[in-house]
Amino acid sequence: MPRGGKRGHKGRAKQFTNPDEIDAQMKAEKEKARDQPENASDPDSDSSEDDLEPKKKGVEGLIEIENPNRVVQKNKKVTALDLNPPNRELSRREREEIEKQQARERYMKLHLEGKTEQARADLARLAIIRKQREDAAKKRENEKKGKEAKA
Repeated sequence: MPRGGKRGHKGRAKQFTNPDEIDAQMKAEKEKARDQPENASDPDSDSSEDDLEPKKKGVEGLIEIENPNRVVQKNKKVTALDLNPPNRELSRREREEIEKQQARERYMKLHLEGKTEQARADLARLAIIRKQREDAAKKRENEKKGKEAKA
């Protein structure tokens, strides 16, 4: 005898369901199927309330809970969305990056106006180069005139 005193089902006689019983069960199921659509179409039932509440998972439907840390997701309609959200506080890095760009733009503006030290040095260097080029052009012109006079 196996442990626990339980015996297997092998060797038992097989039990068959009577065909009349099967027919009776099938008829009962068909009647239930006919009755259910009529009950679902009752005007008294509020199916709109059921549609608004999200489906509850696990034991949520059985137990009423108040968890302050639980965040319930709310679906927003497209018409209710705010396209221009309120300005949020910038992080330190973002603020520094914006200030850096603004400072660079101010410097470039002053540089183009010639008001910075570097711009003054560049303009002075440019003036010296122009003067040298003018002198070189005059010298070449004088040499051409001298060659023409000799010829």
